[in-house]
Amino acid sequence: MARADPHLPIVYACSGCSSAAQLANHVAVRLDRMGTAEMSCIAGIGGDVPSLLKTARSGRPIVVLDGCPLECARHCLGRHGIEPTQHHQLNVYGVRKRLHQDFDPDQAEAVLFRVRNDLQRLLQDTATPPDEPSTP
Repeated sequence: MARADPHLPIVYACSGCSSAAQLANHVAVRLDRMGTAEMSCIAGIGGDVPSLLKTARSGRPIVVLDGCPLECARHCLGRHGIEPTQHHQLNVYGVRKRLHQDFDPDQAEAVLFRVRNDLQRLLQDTATPPDEPSTP
């Protein structure tokens, strides 16, 4: 197993039974496999697993992908006083929650593109050092 890059943001996704939840999970997996973020386990956060809570509290940027307005992934972190750096509620992007159906792969690609762009902007903002005071 490859060691995680401690500089990558952490991504958590809803992974419930609906098409929207599975789309959120799919996007998080893709971000992980692309090396854009490290996916971690939101069920472990909800289950109070110490090693996973330590990762969540590491100070790295946190991106949360929730499939619907219930915001289960964000609430799991919130139980522990952890706020995401970015929160994406996919219904805002037109993703519809459907039971017993697969998500639309084209829509998943569009969401991935949007989330990845937002994540790249976040990384650029955090990599830019603050302005140094001018010397007289």
